[in-house]
Amino acid sequence: MKDVNVTALVVFVLFFALVTVMGFLASRWRRAGDAAHLDEWGLGGRSFGTWVTWFLLGGDLYTAYTFIAVPAAVYATGAAGFFAVPYTIIAYPLVFLFLPRLWSVSRVHGYVTPADFVRGRYGSRPLSLVIALTGILATMPYIALQLVGIQAVLDVLGVGGGPNAGWFVKDLPLFIAFGVLAAYTYSSGLRAPALIAFVKDALVYIVIIVAVIYIPIRLGGFGHIFDDAAAHFRAAKAGSLTLPDNKQWAYATLGLGSAMALFMYPHSVTGVLASKSRNTVRRNMAIMPAYSLMLGLLALLGFMAVAAGIGTGTKGYNPQLAVPQLFAAMFPDWFTGVAFAAIGIGALVPAAIMSIAAANLFTRNVYKEWLKPAATPADETRVAKAVSLLVKVGALVFVLGMDRQAAINLQLLGGLWILQTFVAIVGGLFTRWFHHWALFAGWAAGMAYGTWKAYGIASPQTKHFGGSAAEIPGIGEIGYIGLTAFVLNLVVAVVLTLVLRALKAPDGPDETKPSDYSADAGEDEPKNAPEPVAAH
Repeated sequence: MKDVNVTALVVFVLFFALVTVMGFLASRWRRAGDAAHLDEWGLGGRSFGTWVTWFLLGGDLYTAYTFIAVPAAVYATGAAGFFAVPYTIIAYPLVFLFLPRLWSVSRVHGYVTPADFVRGRYGSRPLSLVIALTGILATMPYIALQLVGIQAVLDVLGVGGGPNAGWFVKDLPLFIAFGVLAAYTYSSGLRAPALIAFVKDALVYIVIIVAVIYIPIRLGGFGHIFDDAAAHFRAAKAGSLTLPDNKQWAYATLGLGSAMALFMYPHSVTGVLASKSRNTVRRNMAIMPAYSLMLGLLALLGFMAVAAGIGTGTKGYNPQLAVPQLFAAMFPDWFTGVAFAAIGIGALVPAAIMSIAAANLFTRNVYKEWLKPAATPADETRVAKAVSLLVKVGALVFVLGMDRQAAINLQLLGGLWILQTFVAIVGGLFTRWFHHWALFAGWAAGMAYGTWKAYGIASPQTKHFGGSAAEIPGIGEIGYIGLTAFVLNLVVAVVLTLVLRALKAPDGPDETKPSDYSADAGEDEPKNAPEPVAAH
């Protein structure tokens, strides 16, 4: 039986109980006019203002796995682990160019998912379907990693009965967390994670600010931390405080590719479409870089863990435990509970949004489009709720049935996959020149090439899907596979569009018009919005 940190566990449970209550009460927050409409359950009625959207997107993008994985990468590799900081700096100016356009056209036409937009823009059901399925496929391992984050915290807390306990007792705390997440998501939809995100982000900021002040004081200052980290990397002959020359292409291409993929994920788009106005989206893209500052401070925890001797010298040590064990070693027990609550709640918020986004994709772009075209808004909402439960069950089974490394590898693969939707979605926001069959072929080429290259990469932990970088054809440098696959995707789409245009191949109908891409709230009412309900 493991030693349980009782004080930390009590604080953790109290915060968990608080957000559970908030999750169920969220159904009464900004009460919907027509709760049976997918706009209400899946997008919070498209009613969130600047601050709610900011907390929602922060809770959405900066997850429990971010809290654990970014410092873990720095702990294991040094400077290379900082790639997440520049990629988020690149991402927000990039998406500022196209997300307001996506919000506007979605508002006018009542689009709930990016695949809805692709269907309307290109008039292609097959292209819309593959965009939707790619989104679901990429989201599943991402949800699983949130559960991995909770597992890491529970493991350090000492709950679960220890290694000799039966599987049910060992995983019971995870089952409880899953059950709570599933229940309040089903009940309250997107309003639940939007409300809980206030608590989650506040805890994250408090913990990180305290950590970067308090822990260095205990370790003798940042100079001592960096000296210890440099000595450790030299002794281990792995990692460094500066980026080696042979890693620069991999670092740069991974940063750029990740920035392009960030807002292709369905849960990111869901947070954006829930905003109440075009200017809300624009303002959020301007203030979201505040989270990048937080991410840079968070990454420093990896060096602190090395300096504190967390896991150093332990053969086969799991770097994913470095941050939880650092907190347990450095903080008083009560604040360890606060820090673990930040990580645990940081898993619940994005997991809820991801499951809602995946459910929206299935409901609108598989169920309604292919299985039951006559589905009513109430049918859509009912199916979306059920699918959100199934998605979370799938993620839970995935976590319990596979090791953590497999979950990490598949999440890296998910980033590669979701990047292949960039050409169809972002290209369509600015031009109708691409032919839909060319986009389909480009997507297929990028998916096939990227998956094939990733399959051939081995690591000490696995024979396949052991990394995300390989030689770039024609250049000879090692770079991010997802970006190489994206370039292939784009080239195929351009070449085939030229061929199909020359052959005068028929296009699908475009239901959008130029003014749709700059419309704001009130200028055009959503075509699929719920009917207003008279006050009583």
